[in-house]
Amino acid sequence: MNKIIFVKDLKMKKQYVLICMLVATFQFAQAQFTLDGEFRPRTEYRHGFGSIIPDAADAGFGISTRIRLNAGYQVDAYKFYLSFQDVIVWGENRQILPYDQNNSFAIFEAWAEINLGKGWSTKLGRQAISYDDQRILGGLDWAQQGRNHDAALIKYKKDKFLLDVALAFNQDYSHPTGFVNGGTAYNTTGFFSYKTMQYAYLKQSWENLTGSLLLMNNGFQEFDVNDAPDGVSNLQTLGTHLNYKKGSFGAALNAFVQTGKRQGEVDVKGARLLGLDFTYKATPKVGLGAGIEIISGNDGGAGETGAFFPLYGTNHKFNGFMDYFYVGNHANSIGLVDIHVSANFKLNETSSLMIKALNFSGEQDLPSGENALGTEIDLVYSKAFKSYALKLGYSQMFASDGMYELKGLPKSAVADMQNWAWAMLVIKPKFIN
Repeated sequence: MNKIIFVKDLKMKKQYVLICMLVATFQFAQAQFTLDGEFRPRTEYRHGFGSIIPDAADAGFGISTRIRLNAGYQVDAYKFYLSFQDVIVWGENRQILPYDQNNSFAIFEAWAEINLGKGWSTKLGRQAISYDDQRILGGLDWAQQGRNHDAALIKYKKDKFLLDVALAFNQDYSHPTGFVNGGTAYNTTGFFSYKTMQYAYLKQSWENLTGSLLLMNNGFQEFDVNDAPDGVSNLQTLGTHLNYKKGSFGAALNAFVQTGKRQGEVDVKGARLLGLDFTYKATPKVGLGAGIEIISGNDGGAGETGAFFPLYGTNHKFNGFMDYFYVGNHANSIGLVDIHVSANFKLNETSSLMIKALNFSGEQDLPSGENALGTEIDLVYSKAFKSYALKLGYSQMFASDGMYELKGLPKSAVADMQNWAWAMLVIKPKFIN
């Protein structure tokens, strides 16, 4: 009798498990689940990347790899996204080391977007924030580590209009002067790391024109002479991006100003960025471009500045790929005038070549009266294969006298050749789509 009951009980358990599996399968089918990855090794030869290199210095050469695993889940009520990332520099760990010496493994993105109905939603968590041409806010995808923000967004979209309002409050729970003892001091500094951020972004699209407006405030933690928390300096960035395209012709405008206070309680007055670019598709295989960007520099006295800094954009995309300006450098300096021309050639169905020439000068003169900084040439070759892509790049800087003065090196001590070359393989497998 007990054996019969046991068999019936076992059958009921199997049926229960089967029902649960069917329910789970049905629910999974109703949702959209994606799982993909990225494998991106890049080899770089650096002989003047980021700054001019002295003649006595050896060139740099190394290989780094970005690895990402991304999972997305979507139902009617919400979206969820998780991205794990590690950046590996070849050889950074000694043999049989039981841990990652670089400690580069991180959660690059982890957010949920909840549907509130009637075009409204809220997006919460760690996320890449990117708008327009990424001049002020961008994901910085070129950098192996990328750029993200911990923020809460309220989003609205209807037809060709969208509105994003964002709030961020950054904190260091583990620091003794911070949350643990009841305070809210934020001890992370450098690279315009902010304690608070608020912004509103509005965008409207028409037939041939899109226009956006950004109003952003960033609060930076200040400290007194004894390293005790001493208030917050608030910097406001306001501006617009316009993009026009009709037929073979295109034009884009960036116009931004900054005011308020930067880190160190420095008054910001008259800081501005103005950029204008034109594109023209001469033939189905040839695209041409030309433009100018003017970024104001420091023309103030002690305690104030007129220098604009593009903050959290994809700055590698602008002012030359060799990253001489506004990529962890050139803050509060003489500003920049960047005049550039470019050509994109579609070589065949799977490959292309981009050539760009940029001429740089200071928006103000250097102490010597010089302001010519130099000319940079950038070349990028792209080749798409069936399931991966290869990119090759070469850049060369032809420095002028002003560049040596700006970088603090006499011309006689600088290497004749200032160049940078790289090769990058991009593989993005889609495990579940």
